[in-house]
Amino acid sequence: MSSPDVPTRGPARSGPYVITGILLTIAIVVPLFVPAYSVDEPRWAGMPFFYWYQMMWIPITSALVGVSYWLVIKEDRRRRESVRGVTSPGEER
Repeated sequence: MSSPDVPTRGPARSGPYVITGILLTIAIVVPLFVPAYSVDEPRWAGMPFFYWYQMMWIPITSALVGVSYWLVIKEDRRRRESVRGVTSPGEER
């Protein structure tokens, strides 16, 4: 167990967290704007636009959450490696 005054992570960069926040905000806010898609036409396979538009957002939201997760995990690894002194291939010390 490490002592409390020894950091386990290096300083954070705000970029990945800002991008993650934007991606997750898009995934949450856009489907909440109901007047944009509360129409019957165009139909797709007999389904009104209202339904297939909502269903379209399921894989889009999954992709946005996946990219956000990847960005945060990548940043966390970078922060941990900066404390340990490990460099990634292509990085200079």
